[in-house]
Amino acid sequence: MKFLTGLLAFVLLFAGAESGGAAVRIADDRGGMIGSYLDKYEGLRRSHQVVMIDGQCASACTIVLGKIPHDKICVTSNAALAFHAAFDFGSGGQEITNRAATKVLYSMYPLRVQRWISRQGGLTPHLIVLRGAELAKMYRPCDLNA
Repeated sequence: MKFLTGLLAFVLLFAGAESGGAAVRIADDRGGMIGSYLDKYEGLRRSHQVVMIDGQCASACTIVLGKIPHDKICVTSNAALAFHAAFDFGSGGQEITNRAATKVLYSMYPLRVQRWISRQGGLTPHLIVLRGAELAKMYRPCDLNA
């Protein structure tokens, strides 16, 4: 009986470990098209994997904060989130702020992140970076030994 109980505990322990899978690491993501990040993070959300931010996550990459549950995100001391207004390219290649897309982007962020962005002057064409102690107050540290 002890053997069966031990075997059952072993199986349950490893079954639970597999369901979460390995952490997905974000280290040097400069962003890109919003739509592709929405798709990418929706699939990641459904996988229930932990997302480790361990470097720069800029622009559309920051959508991770709105698509992945808070308890599935961790940050290292290297983490840096860089925000700016959404934009389109004009006929001459210039960046033109897309106010509607910027509002949608902002609304996706958790309230604490929205407040921080607002204190920095909002989402504008200028990059603002959340890192260090301010970021550590919002997200749990990654367990690098796990």
